[in-house]
Amino acid sequence: MQIMQPDRRAVLAGLSLLAASLPGFAFAQSGEVDAEAILNDPEAPVAGNPAGDVTIVAFLDYNCPYCRTSAPDLARIVKEDGKIRLVYKEWPVITESSVYAAQLALAAAHQGAYQRVHDALMASKGRLSKEQISAVIGKAGIDLTRLQADLDTHADKITAQLRRNMAQADSLGLQGTPTYLVGPFRTSTLNYAGFKQVVADARKKQAAQ
Repeated sequence: MQIMQPDRRAVLAGLSLLAASLPGFAFAQSGEVDAEAILNDPEAPVAGNPAGDVTIVAFLDYNCPYCRTSAPDLARIVKEDGKIRLVYKEWPVITESSVYAAQLALAAAHQGAYQRVHDALMASKGRLSKEQISAVIGKAGIDLTRLQADLDTHADKITAQLRRNMAQADSLGLQGTPTYLVGPFRTSTLNYAGFKQVVADARKKQAAQ
């Protein structure tokens, strides 16, 4: 079962927040889809099986309740299937604090803790303020002093990554979070059965090509 996503106006409002939060940010213009960049951005966090036969690309916002709804079932299908490559795309379009959460999650990758931060934020409840985001991450056992240092040191790289994600989402015409690209298919909020079915359909379609 799919749940309604935010409409395009909500996404554009989120883009305005991102522009305010990231100095020098420019709105992406819809254009040609660069599949290689979407699937294989070397800076994008990857989970699951790096050599998997099906790739799921997940465009997510930590303040998105539907992203949180799907998160446990997405983690379950990736773990139980064993042949899924999962690519995370931070796409913070809901609030300014969403941008902050995305920045911290990407900074955490520099201490090998992206997945731990991602999981902690996805397991949280309600719309989070910046202070609540920091508290959630701290409770997950992350070194906050080092996290801030990594965020400061790698600010330009993190900003560039968020810009790339925005450009990719815009080129695909995405309307809201969550959006999952599963092989050749695009979908939104799914439960475990839904993920299992679309992965099976992706394998079948890829085998027929």
